[in-house]
Amino acid sequence: MQRFGVGKVTISLVAMAAFTAACGNTMGEPATWVTPTPAVPAYAAQLERTLQTIVGDLHVPGAVVMITSPAKGDWAQTFGTAELDGNAPINVGDHFRIGSNTKTMTGTALLQLVQEGKIGLDDPVSKYRPEVPNGDNITIAQLLSMRSGLYNYSEDEQFNADLDSDPLRVWKPDELLAIAFAKPPYFAPGEGFHYSNTNLILAGLIVEQLTGHSLQDEFQQRIFGPLNLKQTLLPAATESDLPTPHPQGYMFGTNVSTLTDPALPPAEQAAVAAGTLQPRDVTVSNPSWAWAAGGAISTAPDLTRYATALVGGGLLDAKTQQTRLDSIQPIQTPAPIEVGYGLAIARFGPLYGHDGQLPGFNSFMAHDPVRKDTVIVLTTLTAAADGKQPANALAMAIIGALYDLPTTAAPSPTR
Repeated sequence: MQRFGVGKVTISLVAMAAFTAACGNTMGEPATWVTPTPAVPAYAAQLERTLQTIVGDLHVPGAVVMITSPAKGDWAQTFGTAELDGNAPINVGDHFRIGSNTKTMTGTALLQLVQEGKIGLDDPVSKYRPEVPNGDNITIAQLLSMRSGLYNYSEDEQFNADLDSDPLRVWKPDELLAIAFAKPPYFAPGEGFHYSNTNLILAGLIVEQLTGHSLQDEFQQRIFGPLNLKQTLLPAATESDLPTPHPQGYMFGTNVSTLTDPALPPAEQAAVAAGTLQPRDVTVSNPSWAWAAGGAISTAPDLTRYATALVGGGLLDAKTQQTRLDSIQPIQTPAPIEVGYGLAIARFGPLYGHDGQLPGFNSFMAHDPVRKDTVIVLTTLTAAADGKQPANALAMAIIGALYDLPTTAAPSPTR
């Protein structure tokens, strides 16, 4: 069975050099620089072995893990290579597509506009987008919390067939909404939970409508600039490439074949295990179809800074921040930890954040506002052959190690 290489590059998040003053010579000896051995937290040795096993079992070409923990120590690790069957290692600072983590950014921009008095969480969507079906009864809060009932355009089979046949197609938001509005809703507004990218496409359009600026510019002004996220961006709709440096991103199956079940058929799973079936390189698939719901690009260091501010404070005033965290309602899952969803933010046990999945990439970011721990996981595989989301599987193992919890992988609230 073919195994993807597991990187052995460990990066300490402490200073790599210490200055030692000259001493013992009245004339003054030259100062010397010493490079100490990077501090590796006690939990890291066993956790590395666990993560390495998960990476191998799920056939993940490459992954980046970054953990900051005031109590237990900071640790970052890379696994695998930047390219399938290649030798170049993944780097901690590589750029990844972060998928639905983008939703937290769109939600943050909209919540800032709530603070500014330009929109209310209880406002009907029809006040801003009158074409939305039943928009008089759908609130802005229900959009952000996935309780609008609006059909998720990315569940449409023809849409997925179009992604497969023309991965470089540039999608316009109104094209995506047209797909969604042509289908009946899942339920009456507020009567259920269904994850729908349609909600955040609408939220992004409303941000642009209220500000008169592109969502890219608003992200830069409201989030990326203030947090000094120099490696994070929402690319233009026509841009399919990732900034350098970046790994290649891979996917098993097609968008259509994995639409209702991300797991491959048993025969194909066996071929993956035998090393005779490898994932496809889908790195340059155009992400314009995800836009405000999942189009952003970032790095592990930038996401560490962002997730800390997203959850710990710094992007919203105290009242709005608390409203956001209090909005989270539990979602029934078989996970060993509580999973919930609120105003464009998720909860995974004691941590808050989000996860993301886009062709070629899977990602997870979360921060604990009490212990101040932050967990970032980025992988170059959309989903494993058995359907598991690799970033979530790695993240749950990390959370288990940090909090002494069961390590069974929690399903994403986004699926």
